[in-house]
Amino acid sequence: MEKITLRPFDPDDTEWLVTRHAELYALDEGFDGTFGPLVAGIIADFVAGHDPAREAGWIAEQDGARIGSVSCTKGKDPASARLRLFLILPEARGQGLGHRLLDRCMSFARIAGYTRIELWTHESHRAACALYAKFGWRLVDSHPVRSFGVDLIEQSWEIDL
Repeated sequence: MEKITLRPFDPDDTEWLVTRHAELYALDEGFDGTFGPLVAGIIADFVAGHDPAREAGWIAEQDGARIGSVSCTKGKDPASARLRLFLILPEARGQGLGHRLLDRCMSFARIAGYTRIELWTHESHRAACALYAKFGWRLVDSHPVRSFGVDLIEQSWEIDL
């Protein structure tokens, strides 16, 4: 088994990212067909107009195959970044990849001059939420919603850099 590498996101990764997000969230969470188009829109916006000095995405690869992703985009104000598209394929979990991806995103945000990062997730993503807490992120909001055809507990997390 080869070492896991992180490389910059390329627009050619779009189909893989959309498909894997849609498939995994449907399988793991029961999400309906509205989730894939949401991911596609996030990526299309990034490809169409991201500022490389302030926004970046990474793809994790092992043995020539994509196994994970994360991105750092502009947040709701000039001081805030947003962590997005954090994904690790089931077969790649348990190798410390989540830690590496989260660290890469946070390090980039610091270098880009952000003073805070925010993210949006669901309570059911227990491993990711535990990782956020381990890194010092704070849960700032949690409430029930109906999204993507299922009942969820939506969460907002943030960390000061």
